[in-house]
Amino acid sequence: MALFLVRHGRNLPEEIDSQKRLSREGITEVECVAARAQDRGVRIETIIHSPAARARQTAEIMASYLKPGRGAMEVSGLAADNDVQAFARTLDARENIMVVGHLPFLERLCSYLVTGSADTPIVSFKNGTMVCLEKDPEVPAWTVRWTITPDAC
Repeated sequence: MALFLVRHGRNLPEEIDSQKRLSREGITEVECVAARAQDRGVRIETIIHSPAARARQTAEIMASYLKPGRGAMEVSGLAADNDVQAFARTLDARENIMVVGHLPFLERLCSYLVTGSADTPIVSFKNGTMVCLEKDPEVPAWTVRWTITPDAC
């Protein structure tokens, strides 16, 4: 199984857009990361995202490039301060999924899956960053396989 963790793209400030949708720069960065993932041959079954507009937009862009078999869907439990251990227990090791969310949740989830501690930072998630984790069924911890950042675009 592979797990793709994606931080939403850069968003507009709340004083300009109360929903904090993606900025033009954020859209461009997410499109670039999605295109690079497509070039790598990334295959996913489902994209799940938080209810926030910026996460939904990021998930929609990813879906337009990566064509997940079951599409993109909104789920609860992906807010910045949600419990990463509870979320980790819901992961299905039989399929490739993408999670589009926020900080510090994504950094804490990645750390927890790889090290067993949510408080041991291992990856910095800039806006638009995608991190690929892989799980060997024989080993309890996940492994960081690669990252794609908007800086590479």
